Amino acid sequence: MVRPSLWCAARKDGIRAVPVLAQGGVTAPATKPVSGGWHIVPWYVAFAAFAGVVFAASGQPTQWIWGIWAAASYALAALTAGLWRSRGREAALVIALVGAVAAPLAWQVTFGARMSKAGEDSLKVVARSAVLLLRHGSPYLPSDQISHVLEYNPYEPAMALFGLPAAAGLHGAVGNPRLWMGIAAAAFLAAAFRLARPGTALRGTAFAIGSPVLALPLTQGLTDIPVVALLVLTLACTACPRTRVQPWAAIALGAACAIKATAWPALPVIAAMLAVRDGARAATRFVVTAGISATVLVVATAPASVTAPAAFFQNTVLFPLGMTRYQTEAASPLPGHLLATTGPAGRWAAIGLLCAASLMIGVSLVVKPPANTRAAASRLAVTLATLFTLAPASRWGYFIYPVALLAFVSMTSGERAHGREKSAASPRQQTPDIGRLSGTFVSAGPAPRSKPELLAQIRQARAEVKASSRFLSAKPRLAPREHMPADRSARVSGPAK
Repeated sequence: MVRPSLWCAARKDGIRAVPVLAQGGVTAPATKPVSGGWHIVPWYVAFAAFAGVVFAASGQPTQWIWGIWAAASYALAALTAGLWRSRGREAALVIALVGAVAAPLAWQVTFGARMSKAGEDSLKVVARSAVLLLRHGSPYLPSDQISHVLEYNPYEPAMALFGLPAAAGLHGAVGNPRLWMGIAAAAFLAAAFRLARPGTALRGTAFAIGSPVLALPLTQGLTDIPVVALLVLTLACTACPRTRVQPWAAIALGAACAIKATAWPALPVIAAMLAVRDGARAATRFVVTAGISATVLVVATAPASVTAPAAFFQNTVLFPLGMTRYQTEAASPLPGHLLATTGPAGRWAAIGLLCAASLMIGVSLVVKPPANTRAAASRLAVTLATLFTLAPASRWGYFIYPVALLAFVSMTSGERAHGREKSAASPRQQTPDIGRLSGTFVSAGPAPRSKPELLAQIRQARAEVKASSRFLSAKPRLAPREHMPADRSARVSGPAK
């Protein structure tokens, strides 16, 4: 029998503690969240130090501007969070967003004509690809029509969607692909935080976008922001205990793969995790759904490439590997790029190392697959960092992928316990992380599949407690005198007069 645990009926911090069932144990009373923002002060101090390093070491004017504004705003945010106990955390989020995102972008709009915008070439490529898609049905130019390196399009076809506003005739900030990438990334992150930590979606999204991990690439015009957000959403969906959310993980990953090839390594990593946690059938269903989602988006955004795939292959495969007439501008001094610059032999050696690393990663997924979502995020972060390091053409900015994935699983601490339970128990024996929602801690027991089932278990527990209380409070009855033994009857009736 399921034994009811203790529950609280009082309201704490505006949240009512609901009855929670436990099997063989009791729940701990709800605890009041820590007030103030002291726990985020070290983060903003570290952000300010990083912004100072960017300002001192960078050679691009746009990064100088970002470093000045961001360092000042992060320092002010740290002071505000530490000194203002009641609303310091919320005020720090606003200060970071204004100083690290809004102010640098406003400066570029106002004084951008006088500054070099070398980092925004990727936005021009996205805008031009949307124009080509509307005119020719493909965002790629054939090799005989390419006369400049910026006429290559190394992105997957769905990236052209962010350039459609500009292709439709919108000018200025409204037509800039960066605006729509930022909006899409914010929406995906909000959905991810809502699944991973309900009630903190707005705060988590604001903190993530205001951090240097996303604020710096957003202000520099990099195209990785929506892909990172989709990968984070994929992890949040795979960790969610609700069954109807699981297919959205595959759809989100399929969309990411249709936007940029940097999302492809996530498919085998998450599939290996699902095979261990939920079985081979769930992993197969995930791979098939992700593949269908990516294929539909690719065909919809590059219909002409279906019948003429040569331009698609040259732009998305050969150009990133440095095997075309014009070389990519992604030339950060990483080991793979340094090896590729030594000559044709060095380039083939870098490609061979990249293939060997990919093979070893695949073998590791078979020998020791990740057991839960947190382990999958860590494995994916290591995989991406390795591939970016050995790629013949890479950028330092690509490392926001592993940093963002690790930061997300660290921020959503409640998912960590849920992942351990999923790896240790079958799906019908797992307990949802109700403690993360109601402020209590729940011991292992049968999991309700929905809120009505949880309420039904609560009512049943109350009925059992009420029946037990009646049984314990009932007075014992004495047997009738005629059925008592002779000596017992004499003692009850008292001594004879």
